[in-house]
Amino acid sequence: MKKLIIHFIPVVISGIWLIAEYQTLNPITLKGPDFLKFYLILVLGFYGSIFIVKSVGGRVSPTTFYFLMGIGCLGIVKLIRGIMLGKPIGFLAMILIAELIIAFLLMSWTSNDKLKQ
Repeated sequence: MKKLIIHFIPVVISGIWLIAEYQTLNPITLKGPDFLKFYLILVLGFYGSIFIVKSVGGRVSPTTFYFLMGIGCLGIVKLIRGIMLGKPIGFLAMILIAELIIAFLLMSWTSNDKLKQ
C-alpha cells in the first residue's frame, strides 16, 4: 500500500499542476510544449518514486508496471495525434524511447530480484 501511495504522488502533483496551470483535466488537448512540460513532470516524478522505492530496498510491483503502461499509452496517444496533425514530434519520441529503455532496465532488475530470493 505504501508503494502505491508513493507512485500515486507524482500523478497527483502533475494533475494539480495541469489544473492550476491550464484549467483542464485532459492533457491530450494541450499544445506541444505544454504537454511536454506536463509529461516530463509526470515521467520524472514517477521514475523518481520508483528509484526511491528501489533505494529503500523495496521491490517493483506489477502495479508499478501498470502505471508505467498507462503513462506510456498517454505518450503514444499524443504521439499518434501529433503525427496525424503533422506536428513535430521529436522531443516526445525521444522521451518515449528513453522511457522504453528505462522500463526494460526495470524489468531486468525485477527478474534479478526474483532470482535472488
